[in-house]
Amino acid sequence: MSYFLEDLTVIDAATFLAGPGAATILADYGAQVIKIEPPEGDGYRSLVGRYPVPYHWQLTSRNKRSLALDLAKDEGQKVLHRLLAQADVMTTNFLPDQLQRYKLDYAAVKAVNPRLIYGHITGYGDAGADANRRAFDVTGWWARSGMMELIRDPGQVPLLPAPGMGDHSTATALFAAIMSGLYRRERTGEGCHVSTSLAANGVWANGMAIQGVIAGQDLGSRRQQGSWPAPLGDCYRCADGRYIVLAIVNVAREYPLLCEALGHKDWLQDERFCDITQAMQHRDLFYRMMCEAFESQAYDDIAGRLEHLGVTFAEAQTMADVIADEQLRANGIIVETGEDGGDYPLTVGSPIQIKDEPKLPPKRAPEVGADSLAVLRSMDFDDAYIAQLVRDGVVITSD
Repeated sequence: MSYFLEDLTVIDAATFLAGPGAATILADYGAQVIKIEPPEGDGYRSLVGRYPVPYHWQLTSRNKRSLALDLAKDEGQKVLHRLLAQADVMTTNFLPDQLQRYKLDYAAVKAVNPRLIYGHITGYGDAGADANRRAFDVTGWWARSGMMELIRDPGQVPLLPAPGMGDHSTATALFAAIMSGLYRRERTGEGCHVSTSLAANGVWANGMAIQGVIAGQDLGSRRQQGSWPAPLGDCYRCADGRYIVLAIVNVAREYPLLCEALGHKDWLQDERFCDITQAMQHRDLFYRMMCEAFESQAYDDIAGRLEHLGVTFAEAQTMADVIADEQLRANGIIVETGEDGGDYPLTVGSPIQIKDEPKLPPKRAPEVGADSLAVLRSMDFDDAYIAQLVRDGVVITSD
């Protein structure tokens, strides 16, 4: 079987998550991705805390080959430059001083390969006072974007989000930038520098609220002053402990149907709740009535009626629910790996689908340096030179 991007060679010289995540999407569509790691392995491998399985590493390192290379050595930098001369794409998230140290700044790489698409992830952008400042998902995407103001209760400390959320969206943005760069190369014959940042993607994700502040409507400040409930756009606990999220926008159509689904068509006969405009005049009471109506019935009963009547809702699923979700499996969102049992029977598919273009079946992430020798041989390094690189500790192999 052929794959959309199988003719591309990608040097994944990024670490942790957002940059490697972009390379993962390229690999899913068949690109030949070479993962560059330090001799001890990418630091992301060991970021498992108390958990014995590096589950996160499997997600963003599937379908790649590992080349363990010591970039602190001049010869290691020469090896990488030789690889880049034959590559189509490079990803990196090194800070500016690291790029200079390893001779991987764009000017140096462009001199080696003018047709290369150079994909760079930063924390806060490549200009300004914070260009050399280290960032992670929680600092660059969440904290810097103002989003944490919207996910805390009034007067409380902001909640810490689940890890990786901003990284994965930023990875998708870098993938889009790389594909745009490849299209530009088709038109001009030249490579280019493309980039995105955690901060840019966080602010973009929070763009509705930020645009509100620009227009004089500070939603975050209002929330901290004590926000009013939004009964038709809230989360409700059912009698069996499951949760329903409402997202009713077409109020004129769906409000009467919601009342019917909850078994309270009588609300429509009450002048206080006969339509949503009146109900909002008694917002707090209406919200309590909604809570009571949901809490008195099991999820399946309410959900069945909401579905039948065409009211917009969803279950707030647990992560275990997500894995078992047949809709997600049918759309390649949860994907079988072909491994029976163990810690990798399933994985999360990358979020972009191209009709009639298959994705590479997920292959377990490699061990550190598992492909070092094979990669160098495939890139026309002779055996004597490879042996010398191994003896000198420039290249590490698991063989």
